Amino acid sequence: MRTREKRTRVIGRWQRHNPLRRRSDVVEAWTALVVAVVLWAGAPLAGLAAGWWAHDGARATATDQRAERHRVLAEVLHGTPASAPGAAGDRRPVQRVAVRWTEPGERARTGETRVSAGTGAGDHTYIWLDDRHRIVPAPTSDTVIWQHTLAVGACGAGLAAAGVLALHALVRRAAARRRMAEWEQDWARTGPEWARHST
Repeated sequence: MRTREKRTRVIGRWQRHNPLRRRSDVVEAWTALVVAVVLWAGAPLAGLAAGWWAHDGARATATDQRAERHRVLAEVLHGTPASAPGAAGDRRPVQRVAVRWTEPGERARTGETRVSAGTGAGDHTYIWLDDRHRIVPAPTSDTVIWQHTLAVGACGAGLAAAGVLALHALVRRAAARRRMAEWEQDWARTGPEWARHST
């Protein structure tokens, strides 16, 4: 019962006329509330939508790539020098080498692809070919798809939050100008009275 009375008292106090509370103060308070709700709910939803859209697009692209490309085992024709120890950390640098492959019913073909440093002549590596038998990059992997999804989702959430904060800054600036104008009007009305009482 006491809680209900307290709540009624607080609501009544908010609704009562307060000469120090101006319309610009009310607008700014409600704007801050809306901004908080949008930042906590809207920005994540915007990021989720952007990530979902990016994932669908990347998945469709990867599916098209897998349909257009096929993998073939190729033989390395010329070896690559081994990398200097500790030069590139744990990952070995990649170098271009000439390779040869033969598809069923086709003549032998040669081309260039990237292999890890230290690959010797006669070693085998997989290459990806398109419909014209050209060496092309491997189809987009699931790891790359998810990295792309997370990056686009994070950017979408960040842009949504930045837009909301920029709009909030504009509203606050407009409210501050309005407040200053109201103060100047009030002072123009009460200033002469103060001057008269002081003299």
